[in-house]
Amino acid sequence: MTNLQSSALLTDLYQLTMLQGYFDQGMDDTAVFEFFVRRLPPKRGFLMAAGLEQALTFLENLHIEPEELEWIKTCGRFSREFCDYLADLRFTGDVHAMPEGTVFFADEPILRVTAPLPQAQLVESRLINLLHFQTLIASKAARSVLAAPDKLLVDFGLRRAHGAEAGLLAARASYLAGFNGSSNVLAGLEFGIPVYGTMAHSFVQAHDSEELAFEHFARAQPDNVILLIDTYDTEAAARKVVALAPRLKQQGIAIKAVRLDSGDLVTHARKVRTILDEGDLQTVRIFSSGNLDEYTLGDLLKRGAPIDGFGVGTHMDTSADAPYLDCAYKLEEYAGRPRRKHSEGKATWPGRKQVYRRYEANGNMAGDIITVEDDRQEGEALIRPVLRQGRRLNPAASLEEIRQHAAEELARLPANLRNLGEEPPYPVTIAPALEELARAVDRTLLQS
Repeated sequence: MTNLQSSALLTDLYQLTMLQGYFDQGMDDTAVFEFFVRRLPPKRGFLMAAGLEQALTFLENLHIEPEELEWIKTCGRFSREFCDYLADLRFTGDVHAMPEGTVFFADEPILRVTAPLPQAQLVESRLINLLHFQTLIASKAARSVLAAPDKLLVDFGLRRAHGAEAGLLAARASYLAGFNGSSNVLAGLEFGIPVYGTMAHSFVQAHDSEELAFEHFARAQPDNVILLIDTYDTEAAARKVVALAPRLKQQGIAIKAVRLDSGDLVTHARKVRTILDEGDLQTVRIFSSGNLDEYTLGDLLKRGAPIDGFGVGTHMDTSADAPYLDCAYKLEEYAGRPRRKHSEGKATWPGRKQVYRRYEANGNMAGDIITVEDDRQEGEALIRPVLRQGRRLNPAASLEEIRQHAAEELARLPANLRNLGEEPPYPVTIAPALEELARAVDRTLLQS
C-alpha cells in the first residue's frame, strides 16, 4: 500500500502535466519558489511557522515508487520517455526557511525552494499541505497559550481532527506552540510528546454507581487518578470524591484531579473547589474540557474560575474560527530572471527575499522589513539555509528546542498581540530595493 506521508503522488495532477511540458521543452534551469501567507485571517494578529521538519523529510526522501510509476505509465497521459525520467527523479535543491516556532506576518516567506524547475514544481502541493496545516494549528494553539499562561494545556482534538495525519500533526503543532501535551498516544511514540488521559463518561455509565467507577479507575491508574465528575450531578460527584479519598489514601493512592466537561464551568468549578477544600482535598486540581478555545479560556480566567488546566480539542485541531490560511507557493525566479505574478488581488513580490526584524530596547518585536536577499537591513535575518543539494545542513532541531524558540517568540510579541488584539497591526514594510525590483520586472513584462 502507498505510504501517504511520503508518496510523491500525493499531489495535484497539474503538477505532473506541467512536468511533462517542462520535460518536452528541456526546461530544467534553476527555479526559486517561496511559500507565504497573503493576508492574515480575521482576528489573527500574527502566525507561527510550523511543519518545516515534515517538509524537509519529504524533500530528502522524494522519489516515485515502482508501483506508482506503473500507474503513471498506464493512465495514458504521459510519454514513455517522461516516465523513464520520473523513475530517477530526486530532490537536489536548496531550502531556506524561518525556524519552526517563529512568529511571522503577511507576505513574509517562511520557506524558499531553489532547485531545477521540475523538482521545485512537483513538491508544491505537498509542501503547502504540510506547512499550511501545522502553521494553522500552531498559530491557533499559541493563542490559547497566551490566553491561559501558567495553566496546564492539553490537546484533546484527535477524535474530531480531519483525518489521522491531521490529528497527529495537530498534537505536534500545539506542543511546539506551548501546550503541555496531548491525549494522542501515537504523538507520544512518534514525537516524545507528554501524553495525558483521564476517563470517559462511558466508564462511569458502565458501572452501577459513580462511587464504584471512581474506585475502580483509581485502582487501575493509581498514579494518575483523574476523575470525571459531571456524568450525572457534578457537585454530588465531588462529594463522593471527598468520601472516597480517605479510603484510597490508606492504600497509598492519591486523587490527582477532577475533570469538568459540561455546564457553566465557572459556577461548577467554584462549587467543586469549595467542596474539595472543605473535604481537606486542597491539592486536588480541577481540569476542564468541552468546546474550549482561546476566547473561552480568556473568559473563564477573567471571571475567576478556579480551574488549573484545560483540554482544548475541536476548536483548536480544526482551527474552527479560521480554518484555512490564504497561503501560496509561487515562482519568484527562473533561469536567473526574477518573475512576478500580476493576477488581480494575488500579485507577488519577485526575487529571492529576506525578512529582517527589529526589536525595541526591552526586547519586544518592533517591526519587520521584507527585501531582496542581498539587501542587508537593520535587525535579525529570519530566513536561514537549512537544506543544500538535497541534504540537511544541520541535524534536525529537537521538538523541545523548537518549543523553547516559540516561547521566546511569544514573549517578544508587542503587548497588543500578546493580549490577542489586532490593533494597531504589526508594522511590516517593503524595502525600496524590493519595490525597485518589482518595477524592473514590470518594465520587462511590458516590453515582452
